[in-house]
Amino acid sequence: MPTSDGRLYGFKYVNGHPKNMREGRQTVTAFGVLADVGSGYPMLLSEMTILTALCTAATSALAAKYLAPKGSRAMAIIGNGAQSEFQAIAFKALTGIDRLRLYDIDRSASEKCARNLFGKGFDITICTTGQDAVEGVDIITTVTADKQCATILTDNMVGSGVHINAVGGDCPGKTELHRDILLRSDIFVEFPPQTRIEGEIQQLDADHTVTELWQVMTGQAQGRKTPEQITLFDSVGFATEDFSALRYVRDQLKATGLYEELDLLADPDEPRDLFGMLLRAALQPAA
Repeated sequence: MPTSDGRLYGFKYVNGHPKNMREGRQTVTAFGVLADVGSGYPMLLSEMTILTALCTAATSALAAKYLAPKGSRAMAIIGNGAQSEFQAIAFKALTGIDRLRLYDIDRSASEKCARNLFGKGFDITICTTGQDAVEGVDIITTVTADKQCATILTDNMVGSGVHINAVGGDCPGKTELHRDILLRSDIFVEFPPQTRIEGEIQQLDADHTVTELWQVMTGQAQGRKTPEQITLFDSVGFATEDFSALRYVRDQLKATGLYEELDLLADPDEPRDLFGMLLRAALQPAA
């Protein structure tokens, strides 16, 4: 996921492997690099598993700030794995959500989520079905991990006036929502060419109308128009979000001291004499 602004170049190497959980590993793993365009030299090498969770949650909550019903207080989170707590905290910070209804096919995941969010200002209910979870909420977040075309939300589960934050459908062949929900919703995306391949809208015709989130944020398009409208943020993760995160981390590091200087690059005394550097190194006594 590469991005450049002409001065800096960044990329994130990210993978999703749901089976990893069975081996005690993260299902999403990532690292990122920030480099100087002028010299090509790397400036920052960072983990991005946690940063991905932070970016995803921040973008979700930002979209909801513009699209969710005014005064939203209750949210259902379906899929209570590694991303769920980040989503809850971001939504509380930006939209005021303070009531959570949690559902996961593995109840222990919901219990983990509720335990981690204890004392953070939420009224939490663990539900036994997805249908139970969505009853009476203003926002529905789906954030499941299985890489398949699934139906986490069926059409009858979604009433008028809700905002759907569809996070888990993020690669070709992986979706979470029934197609009929998409046809009833006004859909907002990060970058249409990418989302049509990876997002929920891969289920729709290529010319189906969607709105880019930045257009709503800048006032060039309208977000929520009526109380009865169903809004859907079809989130797949866009490279500029990771680029922003890497630049933010770089800017904060000096003050924290939480970094190490790594000697990654060859640095010969004479730039043209790379092989000579190896010869001189071979003559050095072993440590």
